[in-house]
Amino acid sequence: MLVALFFMWAFLTSMNDVLIPFVKDIFKFGYLEASLVQFCFFGAFAIMAVPSAHLLKTFGYRKGIILGLIIMGIGCVLFYPAAQTVQYWVFLLALFILATGVTILQVAANPYVAVMGDPERAASRLNLAQAFNSFGTVLAPIIGSVLILRQLDVLETAADKAHAVEIPYLLLACLLLLLAIIFYVIKLPDMKDVLTEETSSLEVQDIYDFKRYRHLWLGALAIFCYVGAEVSTASYLINFMHLDTVAGFSKEKAGTFLGQYYWGGLMVGRFLGAWIGTHISAHKHMAMHVGLALLLTCLGLYTQGTTAMWALLGLGFCNSILWSNIFTLSIRKLGMLTPKGSGLLVMAIVGGALIPPLQGFVADSAGLQSSFWVVLVCYVYLLFYALKGYQLNKELQ
Repeated sequence: MLVALFFMWAFLTSMNDVLIPFVKDIFKFGYLEASLVQFCFFGAFAIMAVPSAHLLKTFGYRKGIILGLIIMGIGCVLFYPAAQTVQYWVFLLALFILATGVTILQVAANPYVAVMGDPERAASRLNLAQAFNSFGTVLAPIIGSVLILRQLDVLETAADKAHAVEIPYLLLACLLLLLAIIFYVIKLPDMKDVLTEETSSLEVQDIYDFKRYRHLWLGALAIFCYVGAEVSTASYLINFMHLDTVAGFSKEKAGTFLGQYYWGGLMVGRFLGAWIGTHISAHKHMAMHVGLALLLTCLGLYTQGTTAMWALLGLGFCNSILWSNIFTLSIRKLGMLTPKGSGLLVMAIVGGALIPPLQGFVADSAGLQSSFWVVLVCYVYLLFYALKGYQLNKELQ
């Protein structure tokens, strides 16, 4: 059942990669204005992560998950009036409400998977859940390209094109409501029991003690950089592959390639990561993937044609295990503070709101290909975390 949650929020998050060229075409925006799609969606994580952690502590994980699914459904329904009015702010409001529901699910489901089992295999377990999550990221751009982006080439007026999002998002709202009903009926194990068992008197401290929990706070910055790099790359790859100097693809074909190879590579990497993670430490596994990401980003920056295209598509594989490894490295030794730590890490997903507009600004100023320097800087910090930043405070050791 948790895998179903991972799938749904991944599908809806990945649909944003289709919405960016969609709104760019309808409203005749530049890259920066179109990137407000990601800003509003991922901005919700910064605003709602801490309230979500308090909500779960007060009402429990099961009720929190049900509420999160209902809020996501409301966000999907709001795409109908957004399409009817063809108002950008209504699209952004729908995305913010949708992301609020996703935030609640993220705060609940990630630590659930991490703590329910052997702590040494937490990263491997979360990678496995994330691998099924990746089915959603693979399918969303492909389905979205067929149902939404194809209409951009067929229809003429902005009003006609806007209607393309109505049916897909109403169907998603129905699926979310069905999931909420299922979670209302089934019984989930209580995570509080597990957290109580692993908490010692040493660990019950203030989560805002940076010196004590430096691995958590540096991990939050790593989540910020990872999500920012992943979302920003996916946000601009369709337009990147559309460039005549790269591949000259139609937007529909570029969207299909994004789903098949960028998100498909991420899915393959997570399945492999679930197995490899049982044989290698999480920080070493992370360092290998980040090192490859740095190499591929440089190729994307300094080569032309399909070489640059395949290099950036390969970043999907590199990103595959980063969330799981950063998350599990960051919540070690938190005990009963795990929900708060999870809320902090989910709040750091705001990187997906801030990095794409920054890259969009650079793209408008210096060109789309040069803008991937922003992504390169993110990977440099991630390499630091994998080599040094993950280490525990000596007292916690």
